[in-house]
Amino acid sequence: MRKIMFATIALFTFSVNAMCQQLQPTDSDALVKVAVVSFENKPMPGEKVSLQSLKTQKMYSGITNASGKFQLLLPKNCDYKIFYKEFTANADYKQNLSIPPAENQMLTFNFTIRVELPKTFTLKNVFFDSGNATLKKESDKELDELVDFMKHQPTMIIEVAGYTDNVGTDDANMKLSQQRAESVRNYLVSKGVSADKVQAKGYGSSTPIASNDTPEGKQQNRRTEIHIIKN
Repeated sequence: MRKIMFATIALFTFSVNAMCQQLQPTDSDALVKVAVVSFENKPMPGEKVSLQSLKTQKMYSGITNASGKFQLLLPKNCDYKIFYKEFTANADYKQNLSIPPAENQMLTFNFTIRVELPKTFTLKNVFFDSGNATLKKESDKELDELVDFMKHQPTMIIEVAGYTDNVGTDDANMKLSQQRAESVRNYLVSKGVSADKVQAKGYGSSTPIASNDTPEGKQQNRRTEIHIIKN
């Protein structure tokens, strides 16, 4: 699922070394200056962008600073696929960065990503034992990705929202969904996410996203969502 919306300004410029730059382009590597901003042009710190070489498959990554920027050096004469971290998955940016050979030239590329985070995101691979709030081991990978994301978001506050299907009483479903939301919150906090950045709330079977008349629909309704309270 791709819920992040992109708009891009990609400015590819050729320049000579500048003393103010932390990194400098070389004969073999181009300097790539990445900026991530909101649709309102607000810098977005703690955002992870990765570029994968289509030639070697090697991944190059950076995380934006307080100004929403980072720099890295990439080998020339190569095309790069761009990915943007969205919660627990890498979103394909649908645009490649091409760096020419440009022998005897110092290359600098300025790349700006405009992004709007979703307000709600469903965790696809969080599982519980039937009828209780015990997280299965298979959930660790998805939740560890969320931990990594949250640790790089200095101001973000989220709500872990638990939902059930319509099997059982409303009171039982509300209690179970609250316990499951708290289990996810406790996992995040145990891995180092600040407790005041994560809330937990159970919604029971009150908000289905599919029909409860089929097993497939019930499975979709038994879900854990992340709601962004503060970005």
